[in-house]
Amino acid sequence: MVDVSELVAQAREGRPRAVARLISLVEGASPQLREVMAALAPLTGGAYVVGLTGSPGVGKSTSTSALVTAYRRAGRRVGVLAVDPSSPFSGGALLGDRVRMSEHASDPGVYIRSMATRGHLGGLAWAAPQAIRVLDAAGCEVILVETVGVGQSEVEIASQADTSVVLLAPGMGDGIQAAKAGILEIGDVYVVNKADRDGADATARELNHMLGLGESRAPGDWRPPIVKTGAARGEGTDEVVQALEKHRAWMEEHGALSTRRTRRAAREVETIAVTSLRERIADLRGDVRLDALAGRVAAGALDPYTAADELVAGVTAPGA
Repeated sequence: MVDVSELVAQAREGRPRAVARLISLVEGASPQLREVMAALAPLTGGAYVVGLTGSPGVGKSTSTSALVTAYRRAGRRVGVLAVDPSSPFSGGALLGDRVRMSEHASDPGVYIRSMATRGHLGGLAWAAPQAIRVLDAAGCEVILVETVGVGQSEVEIASQADTSVVLLAPGMGDGIQAAKAGILEIGDVYVVNKADRDGADATARELNHMLGLGESRAPGDWRPPIVKTGAARGEGTDEVVQALEKHRAWMEEHGALSTRRTRRAAREVETIAVTSLRERIADLRGDVRLDALAGRVAAGALDPYTAADELVAGVTAPGA
């Protein structure tokens, strides 16, 4: 057992080992997780969460590192959650702490953590919302969350970030990907990276065209900008930061930021509740109540929906 209050106090002082320990408690679903979250709750709400997603090879890690450099130049404390695929053996992150971000490893104003998806779909680790809370409470003013980037399912970041950045690159079929992967709905800022390559202008034009076709925005609604960058050379990064700040200002002006954060909290609460309920139902396997209901369904005496209602009522009743 750890002293949670002491650990939180150390994290507030910016001690990286304390932050690491708290995130490890989150990832490991520690029995003290409830105590940790209760201690962190009054300390959160100050961080600006930026999500970055896109297909493999578009330069997410390089772009994230460039953004870290830009925010640090402005004196901001930055946290990075780099979500990686899971090792099939250990369950840990395959890529570890990103090599492309190693230049920031010795900066006390930057905290970088790789997290494993552990089979969780949507490009994020299941513990990402709680890890974001840890970094927020630890004083990070900007938190960059980089998704795993495994194909077309990395849209969950839109539900976890204040602002979602979608990266594309020329010559990778990303024009087609943009149309069919749902990213036209999740992007608040679009970045065409590797802009020195042939086809960058065409990719930006095609994306702009598709955004125009797909949008059903009222006057005054936010229209996602398209920014061309060369992240490896640090080109265009300041323009991306400006676009992010404009989106944040627009959300604050229209009340969208608090609405988005409330929805995020609602999803987090719902996920925790559903997980708890699922665990309680899983404990019933082999239980006489479940076996009895299953037998009646198999015999045609009861439909599965009514049986499910009875099961849920049973596990949620007081004293169940």
